[in-house]
Amino acid sequence: MKKTATTQVTVKSGDRRKPGATDWTKLAAMTDEQVRTAAARDPDALPLDATRLTAMRRVSRVKALRERLGLTQAQFAAAYRLPLSTLRDWEQQRSIPDAPARALLLAIERDPKRVRALLSESAA
Repeated sequence: MKKTATTQVTVKSGDRRKPGATDWTKLAAMTDEQVRTAAARDPDALPLDATRLTAMRRVSRVKALRERLGLTQAQFAAAYRLPLSTLRDWEQQRSIPDAPARALLLAIERDPKRVRALLSESAA
């Protein structure tokens, strides 16, 4: 872990950010090794053992894509002409996208604006 790495934080509308207690001056003065040591000593940030790690569910790639685009499920489904129930099933891992759906999702991932424009009412 490097001090220069970035983390993306998603804040839902209406949520208020809680002020952090991080002493950024102290952190900036620490070496990478000191940061690793301090992180390892933090009881709230203990590494996961293999048992706990395998018990965790991965976030669906579809959900990660939708959240990266900053869209709700309803907005994403409408923009890319997907049934909302199908999108929910993919995100909750009750079903997986078939080959054509995976191709559409890959196209959305690579160029969401263009795919949205192609699927818009005016393009139909």
